[in-house]
This record gives sequence, structure tokens and C-alpha cells, in this order.
Amino acid sequence: MKGIILAGGRGSRLFPVTSVVSKQLLPVYDKPMVYYPLSVLILAGIKEILLISTPKDITKYEELLGNGNKWGIEIKYKAQKEPKGIAEAFILGKNFIGKDSVCLILGDNIFYGIDFSKQLEEVVNRTPYENKATIFGYKVKDPNRYGVIEFDSNGDALSIEEKPKIPKSDKAVVGLYFYPNEVVEIAKTIKPSNRGELEITAINQYFLKNKKLKVETLGREFTWLDTGTHESLLKASQFIETIEKRQGLKVGCLEEVSFRKGYITLNKLLENAEKLNGTSYGEYLLELYLNNKTS
Repeated sequence: MKGIILAGGRGSRLFPVTSVVSKQLLPVYDKPMVYYPLSVLILAGIKEILLISTPKDITKYEELLGNGNKWGIEIKYKAQKEPKGIAEAFILGKNFIGKDSVCLILGDNIFYGIDFSKQLEEVVNRTPYENKATIFGYKVKDPNRYGVIEFDSNGDALSIEEKPKIPKSDKAVVGLYFYPNEVVEIAKTIKPSNRGELEITAINQYFLKNKKLKVETLGREFTWLDTGTHESLLKASQFIETIEKRQGLKVGCLEEVSFRKGYITLNKLLENAEKLNGTSYGEYLLELYLNNKTS
């Protein structure tokens, strides 16, 4: 399976901050925002990743992330000239995806939960074999801001509606999607919405209509954060700070996730730590190295 991070758009809700910098490069507590979705793809066992951003911002991501070698993965880049909708990611990424299944994650989404890695790996493994898509639902108090999933009495999805005025449930579709390879061709057939965008909801509705859509609900023990507004960005930083200080563990630490997945060696972990010498992030990596060296 291939992975795509969509880190484009204008970030207009965060103006004037995002007037000169991509939203997904902004800090969420102690790391760039893009670290968090990237860590989710690594957790899922996905090692080939395409990052899509604007022409003016793409070089900044290349400077920040490089080719992914320091985390034992491969990162490629693609510019999206205009923000034409989430579903355009599959058209832009056609050659990168090739004949593989694909996971798309939005660059401003943060996920935190126990056993998430196991859940992700199960979805990755079943997607190409069952030839079905998987989306995730999460209970929110303001569902009219999101794509909303309507369920029947058995808990099966009945409909998906984008930003409805009168939501049919309180379950929002989060910015993490898994699709079989046919999604590339489906994306080519959908027409722009009234907003002039290729909506991801149109793709999900296609799979739902053809009984090829699975919905996994993220429970109360799970946290999903959307960092698209000043308030939500601040709350996300405060959440990460609270978790890290309380547990003494970092959220979205790419070096740690890669090391625990076996993508980088203990020596590579030390090398990465030394490059960040004198920072709290580097000290965390060094402590991680020392703990595993003696264990």
C-alpha cells in the first residue's frame, strides 16, 4: 500500500499566519504539524509516501523531510497548482500509486489512541484482498462542519453527506481514508461540487452505493483533532503538551515510530539524536537510544 499526505490548500482560516507559510508546517506544540499524519502512515506500515502541497510550499517540505531516508521510508513530492478538492490527490498521485492500494491522510489531522497501530495494520492488510474502502467515524458536537455518516439500526452506513445543514448523525468522517486501487479511476469520473471541488465524499458515496465501504468508529478512548482554525490549533498543542508531560512520551515522534517498526536501527536512532543535540527533541531520542541499548 502507498500513502499520500495532502498538505495543500490556502489555509485561509488561519490568515494572516498562513499568508507566508503552509498550514501543515506550523508547530503543534513541539513538532511541525505534518509530523503527526506522517507518523500515522508509518504506524500503518506504509513506507512509500507522496506529499502533495502547493508549488510555493513544496520545496519547504522537501527541506524539512528530505527523501525520508532518516526514518527508513521513501518520500516523494507533487505540486497541486490549485486547491481543487481532496479527491484530486488520487489523480495527481496516479503514477505514484501505480497498481497498489492507497491510504490518504489530511495533513492537518492528528490521531491519538491505544492500539491504533494494530487497527491500521489490519485495514492495510484487508484493503487489497477484500477490494473495499475503509473510512473512520468519530463523534463530534458540530457535525455540520464535516462529512457525516448516517447509520441504520445494525450500525451499517446508510449515507454520507458533506457538511449538511441538518446532520443525520453526530459521526463525522475523519481525514483518513483507505482505498483499493480502483479509486484512481473513480476520482477521474466525479464532477466538481457546488464548491467547485472534487469532493472525497463523492468517492465514499460511490463505494457505499456499491457495497464496498467499511466504516470503523473511533471510540471515546480515542482522540481526533482537526487543526484548521486558530482555536483548534491551540487546543491541539495544549493536548499534545498535556499528554507528553504526563506520560513522558512524545506523540508523533517519527524517529521513535520508525525505530519501533524496525525501519531504522539503534545506531540510526543515535545518529538522528546527535543531529538534534541541544534540543528537548534530541534529548528524548538520546534517552530512547540509551534505554534500548541497555535493555
